[in-house]
Amino acid sequence: MMFHTSSPPSETSSPSMSPSSSFIVSSSNDKDVERHSASAKRRKYLKRILKFRHMDFEFALWQMIYLLISPQKVYRNFHYRKYTKDQFARDDPAFLVLLSFFLFVSSIFFAVVMRLSVVGFLKFLFWVIFVDCIGTGFLIATALWFITNKYLLRPTPDQQHVEWGYAFDVHLNAFFPLLVILHGLQLIIYQPMINHDSFVSTLIGNSLWLVALSYYVYITFLGYSVLPFLKKTIHMLHPLVAVVVVYIISLSVGWNISQTLMWFYKYRVL
Repeated sequence: MMFHTSSPPSETSSPSMSPSSSFIVSSSNDKDVERHSASAKRRKYLKRILKFRHMDFEFALWQMIYLLISPQKVYRNFHYRKYTKDQFARDDPAFLVLLSFFLFVSSIFFAVVMRLSVVGFLKFLFWVIFVDCIGTGFLIATALWFITNKYLLRPTPDQQHVEWGYAFDVHLNAFFPLLVILHGLQLIIYQPMINHDSFVSTLIGNSLWLVALSYYVYITFLGYSVLPFLKKTIHMLHPLVAVVVVYIISLSVGWNISQTLMWFYKYRVL
């Protein structure tokens, strides 16, 4: 009797990933996610804050100039950064350092106008930097970061969101023109034109506040309107209504806002 033996059928191996290669890919993806996380970006930003030679002050100065004459161009650069560095927020602290320098210089002029002592100047400088600029900015940026991510996001496949760092950058952008108007132009004309009990003085001083706050609201609106994954950003212009209403009321009752600010700094802050 003859027995026909045949070899067992061969198994077709499906292209599958070995455990070791799977671990390598997973580890690589985890590192990539960690590198682009908010905490990693924050650490990188803080590490560079004292490395002045690595900062691009020329570009930061360009941004400041265009925030005064054409802020749309500044936000086009933020778009470019998203495509090249995968983030809207600044990774170079040069703008913040330069802004702090301008705050320092403007505080000297404030100290001269208000006739402050050296200790008074240092207290005023601390208040302007850490309360007026950074503290207020932290609150506004956090509020708008929460509102935009909670209510204004468009449904997108990759589920993009507003970075907190970008929200703070928008505040810094909007704060600079306000600084130029209220800490620069206002100080120059305060004694000869604003610090008087007359309607004209109130009109001039309060009009500067109207322009400065309107600029702040408008640049803030621009900052969020350029983000393609946000909707209904036009609502961010609504604070302009409140600004105009307060302006009209202040003129009606003869409230000189600039004088009140000087009084507040001199007798409450100092």
